[in-house]
Amino acid sequence: MFECHAHMVLDGADWRAAIAGHTPLPDMALVRARLEAYRAAGIEYIRDGGDRQGVSLAAAQLAGEYGIEYRTPVFAIHRKGRYGGMVGREFSDVAEFRALVGEVKRLGGDFIKIMYTGILDFAEFGKVSDASPDPDIAELVKIAHGEGFSVMAHVNGADAVRVAVAAGTDSVEHGFYLDEQAMSELASSDTVWVPTVAPVANLIGCGRFPDETLKKIVESQVLNIKRVSELGGIVAPGSDAGAYAVPHVSGTQDEYAYLKTALSDAAIAEGEQMIRIKFKRQ
Repeated sequence: MFECHAHMVLDGADWRAAIAGHTPLPDMALVRARLEAYRAAGIEYIRDGGDRQGVSLAAAQLAGEYGIEYRTPVFAIHRKGRYGGMVGREFSDVAEFRALVGEVKRLGGDFIKIMYTGILDFAEFGKVSDASPDPDIAELVKIAHGEGFSVMAHVNGADAVRVAVAAGTDSVEHGFYLDEQAMSELASSDTVWVPTVAPVANLIGCGRFPDETLKKIVESQVLNIKRVSELGGIVAPGSDAGAYAVPHVSGTQDEYAYLKTALSDAAIAEGEQMIRIKFKRQ
């Protein structure tokens, strides 16, 4: 079993408290406990989405002791003034982005994670914050690839996903609200889609957002996963473990259950292996 999108820094309940618990230094006892829990559950591969506290980097350095392959971007990278500050560092222009890529390399990161758009509005179907994709996506991907890194991209919305795919992004994370054109272009590319159903589906019944809206978002995403697979696209399991209502380990198990409503075991296994290949250690 693979977890292709996790945040070891988070706890599935209170992101502020979780981050505070790893400040000024990562809580190594907690990191070890989570790695042991993943190992016990048969999860052999984890790809982290990064953080600002050094938690994912510490986890990557320890994971081998637990028989787990662990990949990290060290931290995510986002445009100044846009979504991403919780787990990332900001840039104002291409030169600053290039410098951050250099820092990831210096620190021993495995790939680059870029925040292309914002997040869903769980109360309003179809709404995404910072919906317009970063204007320099193609150049950002080119820089990362030029340094030997694959690119993991947080991106939502059909237009933004089309731009991401055209730029050669290696994996699209989340990717909610795709239209037929975006699904076709995604499926005909070698970009892997990690659709993270759990962060929405696991909110149903919690009372924070309208269940009717949450169910509509989930139904749309599951139908799109099935369609992309039918078109020949590659889909991989990643739960966004650590996000609210997505606890480590059980969140991964939840994501597999959601994906299996739309994908065969063989399709899921193909997605796992493509992530492993594309996001190999530098």
